[in-house]
Amino acid sequence: MERRIYHGTIQPADIAQALLGEFNQGNLRAQTLGQKDKMVVQVGSRPDAASGGQTAMTITIQKLDDGIIVELGQQAWLGVAASLGMSALAALKNPLNLLGRLDDIAQDIQNLQLNERIWQVISQTTQAAGASAELSDKLRRLTCEYCHAANPVGEPSCLACGAPLGTVQPRTCNHCGYVVKAGDKTCPNCKQNIST
Repeated sequence: MERRIYHGTIQPADIAQALLGEFNQGNLRAQTLGQKDKMVVQVGSRPDAASGGQTAMTITIQKLDDGIIVELGQQAWLGVAASLGMSALAALKNPLNLLGRLDDIAQDIQNLQLNERIWQVISQTTQAAGASAELSDKLRRLTCEYCHAANPVGEPSCLACGAPLGTVQPRTCNHCGYVVKAGDKTCPNCKQNIST
């Protein structure tokens, strides 16, 4: 399972709509499930597809305080492997059989690249919305408890008043190293409890 977090003002529905628009055509179909804060998009081969083997993938999109988290499940690729195997067997019997299977081979190769195509659509959608995988300003800056001036994370004392900033520094998850806010009880990245 592959997971990425995007920070910014983007909603799960934005990603779900972009995936539907891209993959609900041709030999693929897409559908969404879920509500506003957590959506699941399923992309798979149409049962009546004219060429290529069967494949499927699930994308989970969940809202976080400062953006979204996107998880891609494992791609079901056995149908694609079987279709490629049939093409290889047909070529062994008679190399001219490959001419009749060119559409199947092209569709199988495209299906094997489904993972990369999904991440491409997600990346384009997040960039268009102004979101990114970089830490947001909320996590890159901290506020002095005394004068309320913004300071870069890691600064030992306030640049404006000189007060110590140790108690307002963000923490990181012990399991994955993700930067978490002071009040977070579970890591938004790996979902593990954050020990104090």
